Amino acid sequence: MSGFRFEAYAIVSADGMLADAQRHMPEQLHIAADQRFFTEALDRAALVVHGAHSHEQQGAASDRRRRVVLTRTVSGIAVHPILPNTILWNPEHAPFRDAANAMGVAEGLVVVSGAAQVFAHFLRQRSIDAFHLTRVATVTLPGGRPVLPGVPAETPEQILARHGLEPAPGRVLDARAGATLVTWAPPAH
Repeated sequence: MSGFRFEAYAIVSADGMLADAQRHMPEQLHIAADQRFFTEALDRAALVVHGAHSHEQQGAASDRRRRVVLTRTVSGIAVHPILPNTILWNPEHAPFRDAANAMGVAEGLVVVSGAAQVFAHFLRQRSIDAFHLTRVATVTLPGGRPVLPGVPAETPEQILARHGLEPAPGRVLDARAGATLVTWAPPAH
């Protein structure tokens, strides 16, 4: 989408889960190096996009950020009833550009921070410029909340590849936790 760069950020367990079955992100998925990487992106972002149950939980900084919450509870775009600087957006009834315009944003970095249906929406639109996937090999969350629809039958990496993204070389963020970060992006032409 012209004028915007869409970057998705997710940290997952070894079995591809963002959170446990109760939508709680366990402490073992809080990796300091990943948090710094994510916070740096949030600080550069023109907009943050996430689902109704997702939030980066960074105190007062969160309330200052412009955000768009994907939901099916509105027919288009509506002001969020509680969160400041936030609108609700139903992508089935309004294009992203309308949501961005409602927030006064015409260009810049859009940080997509989940959940599964939010990531899936942008993958289907083929608008993801980078998907930063951190995997923590020492944590499993059976029955948890998957990062993408189709997990765990497929791995997140298989799904990203099926959507035409390719991995860059990974880097270790925390050797003891087995936390590695791989950025997936469309092939360079």
